[in-house]
Amino acid sequence: MTQEESRLREARVGTSNWKKWGPYVSERQWGTVREDYSDGGDAWNFFTHDQARSRAYRWGEDGIAGISDDKQHLCFALALWNEKDPILKERLFGLTNSEGNHGEDVKEYYFYLDSTPTHSYMKYLYKYPQAAFPYSDLVETNRRRSKDDMEYELLDTGVFTDDRYFDIFVEYAKDGPEDILVRITAANRGPAAAELHVLPTLWFRNDWSSWIAESNRASTKPNLKQIKATPGTTTVSAVHPLLGEFILSCEGEVPLLFTENETNHERLFGQRNESPHVKDGINDYVVQGKEYAVNPDKTGTKVAAHYQTNVGAGQTKVFRLRLSKSSPEQKGKSCGKQFDELFDERLREADEFYKSVTPSSVSEDAAKVMRQAIAGMLWSKQFFFFDGDNWLDEHHSNPLHTGYRSSRNSDWYHMLNEDVISMPDKWEYPWYAAWDLAFHTLPLSIVDPEFAKDQMGLMLRASYLHPNGQMPAYEWNFSDVNPPVHAFATLFLHRTEQALRGETDVEFLKLGFNKLLLNFTWWVNRKDRSGKNVFEGGFLGLDNIGIFDRSAPLPTGGNLEQADGTAWMALFSQNMLELAFELTANDPTYEAMVMKFAEHFLYIASGMNRPGEDGMWDEEDGFYYDLLRLPDGSATRLKVRSMVGLLPLCATTVIEKWQRERVPQAMLGITNRLRRIPELMETMHPTGPGHLGVEERGILALVNPERLRRILTKMLDENEFLSPYGIRSLSKFHEQHPFVFNVGGQEHRVDYLPAESNTGMFGGNSNWRGPIWMPVNALLIRALLNFYLYYGDNFKIECPTGSGKMMNLFEVSKEIADRLARIFTCDEHGRRPVYGGTEKFQSDPHWREHILFYEYFHGDNGAGLGASHQTGWTGLVAKTIQLYGLLDAKQALQAGKQAGFTEGSHARAA
Repeated sequence: MTQEESRLREARVGTSNWKKWGPYVSERQWGTVREDYSDGGDAWNFFTHDQARSRAYRWGEDGIAGISDDKQHLCFALALWNEKDPILKERLFGLTNSEGNHGEDVKEYYFYLDSTPTHSYMKYLYKYPQAAFPYSDLVETNRRRSKDDMEYELLDTGVFTDDRYFDIFVEYAKDGPEDILVRITAANRGPAAAELHVLPTLWFRNDWSSWIAESNRASTKPNLKQIKATPGTTTVSAVHPLLGEFILSCEGEVPLLFTENETNHERLFGQRNESPHVKDGINDYVVQGKEYAVNPDKTGTKVAAHYQTNVGAGQTKVFRLRLSKSSPEQKGKSCGKQFDELFDERLREADEFYKSVTPSSVSEDAAKVMRQAIAGMLWSKQFFFFDGDNWLDEHHSNPLHTGYRSSRNSDWYHMLNEDVISMPDKWEYPWYAAWDLAFHTLPLSIVDPEFAKDQMGLMLRASYLHPNGQMPAYEWNFSDVNPPVHAFATLFLHRTEQALRGETDVEFLKLGFNKLLLNFTWWVNRKDRSGKNVFEGGFLGLDNIGIFDRSAPLPTGGNLEQADGTAWMALFSQNMLELAFELTANDPTYEAMVMKFAEHFLYIASGMNRPGEDGMWDEEDGFYYDLLRLPDGSATRLKVRSMVGLLPLCATTVIEKWQRERVPQAMLGITNRLRRIPELMETMHPTGPGHLGVEERGILALVNPERLRRILTKMLDENEFLSPYGIRSLSKFHEQHPFVFNVGGQEHRVDYLPAESNTGMFGGNSNWRGPIWMPVNALLIRALLNFYLYYGDNFKIECPTGSGKMMNLFEVSKEIADRLARIFTCDEHGRRPVYGGTEKFQSDPHWREHILFYEYFHGDNGAGLGASHQTGWTGLVAKTIQLYGLLDAKQALQAGKQAGFTEGSHARAA
């Protein structure tokens, strides 16, 4: 057992809370829905970046390389000044949705280089220009560009010319659960010496002001003050009524600048300040020389140590600090000789830990990708605070009160979210998204299965899940509908734990199953409009993939019967059936649920595969399409070749012989049902007696063998879906053959767009009309593996289509996984496709090894697009690298569905 595994074990059993402190500070709190108190719900313009330095937040905090306790009472982050910028660099800058030509976009360069799951060691890099940061240039130039233009990036401004910038490395190492060492290293990459102000900052989240609701207001205001220190150090005492006392020790005799985390009403609103010292006091002292802006009494709720230095060309300067729980043992422990030795020790332990979870067959470069992907996911944890009842009260939109006005999220007054949550991207998406979170748990389970399980359970808690069974989507609209992938993730985590510990967490399974049953019932009652077992759902996370905005009223009237929505529900049924299999081993009363969900799947398969012009399957094209149901009852297929038509492949699950033997009564019931209603089997994949596969495996699949071959022929065609870097979200066929639909004299069209979107649909900040998206690729890989377990070598297909090379479906799945990994690994020229034509990232040794995990990727060249730090579900690449590093075809065929969860594939005894 490695040292990090020991810490994980201590955290799991409750002997030491190694996860109490972590990178739980957001990278953008301004512009979020929680901070929006405008009448019209204009979150981006109500609370702007320019206001953020002066305005106290209501629901959370942000900062650069920040850490906090798990309730974000006390925060620590880094501020910088180069003597050129008009403001301190306290938070990352980016464009709002209306400023960016492709929506909101962070315009900074920062990297999550390393982290262990307990955050015993973490490393972050921020690249800070020595010239004035080009705030206005970025805004104005991007604003002038159209959706057809490339984005104007920070490198394009010339601010990094001649490498005149600092690499700012921030490292954390824990000597105990509440004893955190901080090492900040500033490296001057430029040709000349340059001035730098380094301001490590400690502050309390404001939970004491009078404008905070009494239910969330602290009884006592916390306090920071300078105290007597040992020679060679400068020390701050931080006292909080819930945390107790912490000591921040700063190496050297360094000035401490104190102020209050209170809004500067005078600057923002022309009103009198509640305190003579306000949130931007340190900024005004350092940048504007206003000595009165900080408290001469050396006390407050926000403090920065003010290091001023000149860093020579090619030189580095190091700054050491320590944040520790006050105790007799901590006295005299600050930044002495053993400080750097502890960092070396924690880094060695991190190396040892990642070696233990990385298959030995994985190349050095792929192992680096895997580790940085997981590090990015661990850095993307964030404390998320939202009290629905309180927030709606403050917006006069609470249905529990008379005179309320309906507004965003009015139906979610039951919510109380105050947890550390895995975020998609702590700048672009600093709020949880339900289906993203389910995918996050898969790579997180490589290093921290317990945290992955906790995350899976969050959306099912009574303080999240709506009483009617709906899961909250995301804060912009909790009532939007995300694909129901949580049963899939629950099953995955269950199998992970079985392999890891050889035991079943029955409580986790039962709680998950029972709450998921509520969610399944919500889907059946709310999204099957006609009762025909075909489903809607709106955009379902695929934003602009359709010819119309699928979450808005259709210009034709009527409704969409969605191929993806129906496929998701078929997969949901299969996952619930498998969970019922598992639970029956411990509680026979769940056997009836096997029958229930088998029937649901059969009915959905029959509804989706309905023959003729009234069905989603197009026999001529050999593909599934959404069906537009018009008000007069007639229907027409919307023939867009997209991921929507590939997702029916994903509703595929192998049923092992031992699973069937576990539920004899349910199997008898299913057999009788099919004998009485044989029509249910006519269009789905044959299964049952006479149709068993390798090792007597059964199969539940929407597509029969003929349709499977026809769909795969398109999916594996490099002129359609198969890119050198994975499966495209839209067929390249539409590059020459756009789909056009005319309604009321207006043309609607879908073109193949391998890069960014050319529409404003869903904010225009993502694109499902050509790029490669990791989560749906992962589900297609899962489907292919399930088909392989059934067929073995008895089903082979040309891959790529037209190549003459025949592959079994394991080999096809591995081919796709290898293409996905190829986005990030070095090609034969030493270049990483993820960075496209950005030469700085491809050739500069200070840039090229730092990998970013974008939201989606160019459908033809693999370049990263969208949110640049959406390690969340893009971190799935770590799981596919690990999986195929452990697995071969013969092993998979013998072991069956447990093959990907074998002992040694996860952190042992964590």
